[in-house]
Amino acid sequence: MVRVVPDVPAIHRRFDYSVPGDLEPEIRIGSRVRVELHGRRVGAWVVEDDVLPTVGVTPKPLSASSGLGPPPSVVAMAEWAAWRWAGPMSSFLGTASPTRVVRNGARGRRPARQADMPIPPQWGWGPNGVGEGDPRPATPSPGGGSVSLVDAAMAERSAPTVIRLAPALDAALVVLELIHRTGPGGVLVLVPSHTRAGQLATRLLGAGIPVALMPDMWSEASAGRSVVVGTRAASWAPIPQLRAAVVLDAHDEGYREERSPTWSAVDVVVERGRRDGAPVLLVSPCPPVVMTESGSVVTTPRAVERRGWPTVEIVDRTGDDPRTGLFSERLVHLLHSVLDRPDGRVVSILNRTGRTRLLACTLCGALARCARCGGAVAQLESGGTLQCRRCDEIRPAVCAACDSTRLKSLRIGVTRATEELSALSGVGAVEVTGSSDPTEGVGARLVVGTEAALHRVPRADAVVFLDFDQHLLAPRFAAGEEALALLARAARLVGTRQGGGRVVVQTRMPDHEVLQAATHADPTVLAGPERALRQTLGLPPFGALAMLKGPGAAAFAEGLGSIHGLSVSRLETDRWSVRAPDHRVMCDALAAVPRPAERLRVEVDPIDA
Repeated sequence: MVRVVPDVPAIHRRFDYSVPGDLEPEIRIGSRVRVELHGRRVGAWVVEDDVLPTVGVTPKPLSASSGLGPPPSVVAMAEWAAWRWAGPMSSFLGTASPTRVVRNGARGRRPARQADMPIPPQWGWGPNGVGEGDPRPATPSPGGGSVSLVDAAMAERSAPTVIRLAPALDAALVVLELIHRTGPGGVLVLVPSHTRAGQLATRLLGAGIPVALMPDMWSEASAGRSVVVGTRAASWAPIPQLRAAVVLDAHDEGYREERSPTWSAVDVVVERGRRDGAPVLLVSPCPPVVMTESGSVVTTPRAVERRGWPTVEIVDRTGDDPRTGLFSERLVHLLHSVLDRPDGRVVSILNRTGRTRLLACTLCGALARCARCGGAVAQLESGGTLQCRRCDEIRPAVCAACDSTRLKSLRIGVTRATEELSALSGVGAVEVTGSSDPTEGVGARLVVGTEAALHRVPRADAVVFLDFDQHLLAPRFAAGEEALALLARAARLVGTRQGGGRVVVQTRMPDHEVLQAATHADPTVLAGPERALRQTLGLPPFGALAMLKGPGAAAFAEGLGSIHGLSVSRLETDRWSVRAPDHRVMCDALAAVPRPAERLRVEVDPIDA
């Protein structure tokens, strides 16, 4: 008799089924099966075995086996995650399962991408890829500062170790040094993007280290003999026993799932390390307070950290005439000084899409607003029509107050900025946004785009933030840390200050802690005030926060309001905020209150709060 969790997110219950004799050899905890439920066949996972049948109930037999699923340790993690982020267990089991059917015979095979690469004999690979030798070969140490960093990290296993590493320094050396200490088996490495995952896997393979790249090499990862490399979903890799883990750029938002349940890969890896007694290294140039508060912090000497940041130049626009727009004299001079060189490259960041996001009448000064809902209107590509960003109403580009057709731009978008910067510099500019082709702007000398450009362009001589105040003043409590992370990402594109790399920031708040932290290459300049503010307001990590959204939010919030220790407040229609002194109180409460029949989205540790 086994107990299963159906692959139906709306169902939070477990069901008992009997195991036919022909399926017994394939069924274990974590196995994927097919069951009959409410008159139809659905997928499910076995989460318990050898359970006692309910008296008076004759369970149905399993319909079929669908191959291997996550190991028991990961199944237990999925149960914890369902409590931690108030979501269905099936959501996490689906992430932890292979994308195709994997049978028992597939375990332990050598990764297909290593088939044509000679594997050094010290790794102990047998003829079928099964390890036969010492699982901890003498991998050469990369040396350098990574030795002392990993030494300090390995000494502390009761909590994760945060390694503060400047953005231009090579974080892969930390990974290589860790593998030198532990061997490849059971080591998990997370990176924030698929591109970086492929690059790191190639580098490890070049050093003779066996790699299982997730999610394609799920069965090889389950064998436990390779270094497992992947993005957010790889935190659920089927490693039977975690021996060590590294999360590169642990601050990156890519580790957070935006869909509900809003789980964090960093928290999943930390919990796996705690359960298996494995060291967890969180590498980041600007670790957030929620990370540093829960673990020890090690870093390079100050001189080394300063060398790992580029020159950060602040253009103070406090006294500038607003009519000059986004382009200061300093910016124009920088464009010409870099682009006059045949190989000079500049990336300009403006996190507003479109042509013009805010318009006003030149004659009467009235803002261009929607006649239907009153929202701000944006200029379309045609230039002759305006569209409301709230209700999509389209109308002619005419002032509603005085009928003038002369409108001026108060807040332009990236499309208009691309046109104007191209005219200013005399170099054809390429626009790059999140919806652009992945290859767009890769070889361009002048790129203008949203922050997506920082992930598409491999190198630049200078990165310019045209309006950095929009990041500093973003309506999120983590806005400062996110702004510093953007500067760190830009720093990686331009390299060190010794190499001439420059990051230029246009702002009307030159004394902001974020800018001072980047200028002095010292993230603690921001961390100190940020920690004090959060402690005063009871924000994470000094409290727990959740958001309820949807038609069922009011009923669910009413149930939570009766629980001692919770603070529930209504923000707007169908949107409620829930606060608790810690995550245990929060998650126990979310699990105890019955879900309403209406649609409900629960976000624990919301991204946009």
